[in-house]
Amino acid sequence: MRHGNGPRVLVLDGFWNKTLAAVRSLGRCGAFVAAGERTRLAPALFSRYCGRRFVYPSVARRPEAFLAALEREIRVGGYDVLLPMELATQLLVTRHRRRLEPRVRIPFADADRTLRLHDKGLLTAFARDHGIECPATFFPEGPEDAAALAADLPYPVLVKPRRSSGGRGIRRVERRADFAGAYAAVHAAFPAPIVQECLPPGGAALGVAVLMNFASQPRASFAYRRLREYPASGGPSTLRESIPDPDLRATAERLLSLLGWVGVAMVEFKVDPRDGRPKLLEVNPRFWGSLHHAILCGVDFPWLLCRMAVDGDADRVTGYAVGVKSRSLLHGDVMHFLTRPERSRLRPGLCDLSIPDDVLSADDPWPALGRIASLVALVRDRELRAMVRG
Repeated sequence: MRHGNGPRVLVLDGFWNKTLAAVRSLGRCGAFVAAGERTRLAPALFSRYCGRRFVYPSVARRPEAFLAALEREIRVGGYDVLLPMELATQLLVTRHRRRLEPRVRIPFADADRTLRLHDKGLLTAFARDHGIECPATFFPEGPEDAAALAADLPYPVLVKPRRSSGGRGIRRVERRADFAGAYAAVHAAFPAPIVQECLPPGGAALGVAVLMNFASQPRASFAYRRLREYPASGGPSTLRESIPDPDLRATAERLLSLLGWVGVAMVEFKVDPRDGRPKLLEVNPRFWGSLHHAILCGVDFPWLLCRMAVDGDADRVTGYAVGVKSRSLLHGDVMHFLTRPERSRLRPGLCDLSIPDDVLSADDPWPALGRIASLVALVRDRELRAMVRG
């Protein structure tokens, strides 16, 4: 790290709660933090810990203009570390690593490795070959191949895009008669989806966040249980609780080490109530939505990643606070409540503000206004709406 002053860090994708968590974390650790997004109406840009704001062209629609603007900002800002927080941004940045890295460090795996890890089909096959339990999974290459499997599938099943997150694009199929149409619909948007058994209800949804160093050795891991999600049928967590589970953490670390992973990732599992064992669902090769929860419990992934980028490695973190809950009230838990008929019986209640929130903070209040203001951006910006929908 720099002597005297902390590192200068440019954090992209300021619309998301996880980006706000990173900006706050790095600022509190003494870094100079700049935050960027394609609109000024983004929560991370409202933070007191954001020392500079960077509005850039669309990553999806104008990638070359984005890269040119990013090069200028890196040159002017003199940053030590660049942290893209969303996968699309991360992929574009890492594909152009040689163009950017002479001036700034980018502590992420290369784009090809990231795409392989994000592919649920490749991941599941690799995990099974290395003794990591997964739900029963089938790999049709298209609708005709899927039709041949239809009679033998263990309904209900999930038709899952190979590359998606947060439950986007997944179709649940209860009976054989509906399978061909559901598979064709997913295939049209996400070619050659996998088909996976739907684990029975009752098993906990678990996540393990991991940081791997440049030698693919674990430097931190953090496990938590999802208590509420939106959509309630399966999506990002809106209420969660930290758990110890050293065996699950060791499984996630071993998987990422075998895959030669570098940087952060979130490994998702679900407990199969038939045998009580967690089964691997997917790996998100990026920062995850509930990042604030890990930081709150004592595993500061953004700061550790910056240490790794600048110093070449980071100290191993092995412990954290367990039994700690956090939530995402705006808008996640609000939407969870509105869509649940038994909402009056849910605990904690919607108005219980004793649980730490991803956005609301007495120390840094303005991002809450930024989250409300971001709704204006959503109304006005079709591309931003599409980005949020995934």
